[in-house]
Amino acid sequence: MRDIIVMGILFGFACATLWRPWLGVLALANISYMSPHAYAWGFALSFPAYQVQFIIAFVALCIAKERQAIPADWRVPVFFLLWFFFVITTINAVVPWAAWPKMIEVSKIYMPFLFTLILITDREKLFYLIIVIAASFGIVAAKGGLWALATGFANRVYGPPGTQFFENNAFAIATVIAIPLLILWYREATRKWEKLAVLGSIPLCYCAAISSWSRGGLLAISVVTLILLWHSKRKWMVTPLLIVGIYFAIDYLPEEWFARMETLETYQEDASANARLTVWRDGWNWAVEHPGLGGGFEAWRYVTISDWHSSYIEILAEHGFFAFFLWFSLLIGSIWTLTQLPRKTRNVPGMEWVANYSYMLRASLIAYAVGTVFLGLSYWDIYYHLVFITVLVRKFALQELAEKLGTTNRSTASLSGPTMPVYGQPQPK
Repeated sequence: MRDIIVMGILFGFACATLWRPWLGVLALANISYMSPHAYAWGFALSFPAYQVQFIIAFVALCIAKERQAIPADWRVPVFFLLWFFFVITTINAVVPWAAWPKMIEVSKIYMPFLFTLILITDREKLFYLIIVIAASFGIVAAKGGLWALATGFANRVYGPPGTQFFENNAFAIATVIAIPLLILWYREATRKWEKLAVLGSIPLCYCAAISSWSRGGLLAISVVTLILLWHSKRKWMVTPLLIVGIYFAIDYLPEEWFARMETLETYQEDASANARLTVWRDGWNWAVEHPGLGGGFEAWRYVTISDWHSSYIEILAEHGFFAFFLWFSLLIGSIWTLTQLPRKTRNVPGMEWVANYSYMLRASLIAYAVGTVFLGLSYWDIYYHLVFITVLVRKFALQELAEKLGTTNRSTASLSGPTMPVYGQPQPK
């Protein structure tokens, strides 16, 4: 029965995509982040849901009447250049038998982002995309949060099977990334039941992230909480609730959880932490010795003892300094854009949404930047999704700002009447 329901959902995704091609972007996001077919028990479990939906979305894109040119944003050519550079490093990879499958996997992750840039043509569609991403993580995290509360945080919470977010550390970072998106959704929602549902899921996401027992997740959630508190308009109410929550959490969390978190301070004595330091040192040395092309995908198999355990070392050791510069510029440049946009639209009536979108997306990107210091997730689809959502936010914000300023200027001109000629300026005959 569960398999039939799952296949019915996937069939609904396909029909919706052919009806409205932009809905295919949302369907791909849901399948990628929530992986609904992973919860089946029978034939639906092995069904290639993402691949089938991708083909349907591509067909829908080809016949779509409502689409736009790829935005003229500097991030787009940088992304394509990075992608092309990956091909070059794969050709020269030190472990080609592992690098080429990884290259294909990464390309499958990257290709759907073109659908996002072409088919998400207005702010309403963009908002629905953000909702789908937030809900895809939020539903799973809320379920994990309820289980964490029921079991006293005694066991680790994991992500959806078969996804990039199954491992507990990755799931913790993904959940922290989703929290600002849920807050964005809450602020933009208009229906009371919707706002209550989203608001109720946020504490459960915190519980799920904490019960992942992830040290990187703890750092990310601490940083993001401070950022959210800074941007909160109700600090006087949120701060006491946060203090009370921390107070009760100290009594509720098991001693084993605290013992694991304390290794952040005593990393010299922790075998796992020492292994990571060794891997980082090996990766850095390899990058210095091979600054141009690195070692290609999966180079850790040749260079060191285990996976890189850091997105920064991963991209640097596997693809060299030039690729690292491209990848890192997408991150820092997007954070900078999301910092500048609210300043440009400040005090412009009707554009309050820009600050909400910008600050929450920036918090999610910072969560990724902090959390992946300890996890090799430089090819994560959620990271690039946030970058391209930033591209679209900037595009729609600047378009709306230009329209509003143009309308204001025309209104001012009509109210002021005919203008007097300026002395010394040639007048039209």
